[in-house]
Amino acid sequence: MKKIFLIIGTVLIALALAACNPKPAPNQSSAPPAGEETGELVIYSGRREQFIMPLIEKFTAETGIKVQLLSGSAAEYALKILDERNNPQADIFFANDAGVMEKLRLDGVLQPGDPAVFAAIPADFRAEDNSWVGLSARSRVFIYNKDLISEAEMPKSIFDLADSKWKGQFAITVPGSEAMISHLTAIRLLFGDKKTEEFIKGMLANKPAVLKGHTDIRKAVGAGEFKFGLVNNYYYHLQLLEDKDNNVGVIYPDQGSDQMGTFVNVAGVALVKGGRNPLSARKFVEFMLKPEQQEMFAILNYETPVLPGIPVHEIARPIDTYRRVDIKLSQLGAAWEGTIDLMEKAGYTQ
Repeated sequence: MKKIFLIIGTVLIALALAACNPKPAPNQSSAPPAGEETGELVIYSGRREQFIMPLIEKFTAETGIKVQLLSGSAAEYALKILDERNNPQADIFFANDAGVMEKLRLDGVLQPGDPAVFAAIPADFRAEDNSWVGLSARSRVFIYNKDLISEAEMPKSIFDLADSKWKGQFAITVPGSEAMISHLTAIRLLFGDKKTEEFIKGMLANKPAVLKGHTDIRKAVGAGEFKFGLVNNYYYHLQLLEDKDNNVGVIYPDQGSDQMGTFVNVAGVALVKGGRNPLSARKFVEFMLKPEQQEMFAILNYETPVLPGIPVHEIARPIDTYRRVDIKLSQLGAAWEGTIDLMEKAGYTQ
């Protein structure tokens, strides 16, 4: 337990504890009777408020349903949902990572959704029981400083990070990053533990800068502190929009016919099991999956819609224009803790 806490902090300690938590007893919940709702939809959100509020305001204007938005750390809200499993206080969870949502599903705190509501979303971007669904895609890319390195010189595969030629020239996130854990989990699912461990060790042997988050990486690369860094694609978009240090480019890795493709994760929403407003929660998800909201959400977040055919921001690439890793994101949750163990074994720890 201590080991898991040191590696990823709140999220994994919560997921580890979930197996020990008792199942809810019928008389412990203070939820209203079936069919009766509180009248105010409660959303726990790991997304920044400014990226969500315009959509919530539009939802309330169109439906008359009031929303209480609680924004903060996705990790803390994942833990809160687990802690409240006997008396759920939220109806919807906005998450930044499919792995976290799938782990919550496996721990029994998410409510299966109506297949008809999710049918338009590709199956690899949602849970098998439709308890969570991706709203926007976030691809794992290399952001690079054009003043320091050309596109032709840049590495073209994630596995190039283990090539000694790049020693000391790039930045990655801390191992507790949900995005990094899910990315390495995808590599494990495709290539197995041995190759993944060798890759991690090779990458760490190159002495990358290990920075707290993707914002730190994009700013450091933009400022010329490193030639390139591994980030989610919208951080590249954000750096392009900066007033300075914006001469950056992007590489979508592993695009060769014999390569794995770029790993694409999602930000999404999950239905909390036992939430007090299940009908309103369903209406909210239906609202978010409509084309006009998909486009609005993507523009606000500089991410890519998962609904096919939706226009993207002018600086973003549609997901159907590049080769993607061929796995379902619902596979990530069950493999997360194994990835944490492998990261520690390879020396990639806090």
